[in-house]
Amino acid sequence: MHGRLLDTNAVIALQRGEAALIRMLDKEEAEWYLSATVLGELYYGAYRSTRVEDNVAVVDAISQGVVILPIDEHTARLFGEIHQQLRAKGTPIPENDIWIAATAKQYTLTVVTRDDHFSHVEGLMTATWVE
Repeated sequence: MHGRLLDTNAVIALQRGEAALIRMLDKEEAEWYLSATVLGELYYGAYRSTRVEDNVAVVDAISQGVVILPIDEHTARLFGEIHQQLRAKGTPIPENDIWIAATAKQYTLTVVTRDDHFSHVEGLMTATWVE
């Protein structure tokens, strides 16, 4: 599989219409995906907002327009491996981001993110944009 796995901050940037990210994704003509973890983070943000119903509807719409990659046994194994590698190097990152990294590695995808800490994950391809 070739393409991009959007981190939560990339999805939010797309919702805001950040031109640099849109140009980057259009230019590359690569397929883009979401992980189940990112979808969960988006729903969490919607449920903790003051406009729950509206924001849940937005996340529902996002989830209908893109392939959501599930977490399975292979993802879990990669999660454990990445988590231990980061711990051994003394460079921990948020656990949800380890799940996102594991999903990206499982499907050989590039993580589109503004979070620098993904650079600590060995062999993970990342891309960012500048607005």
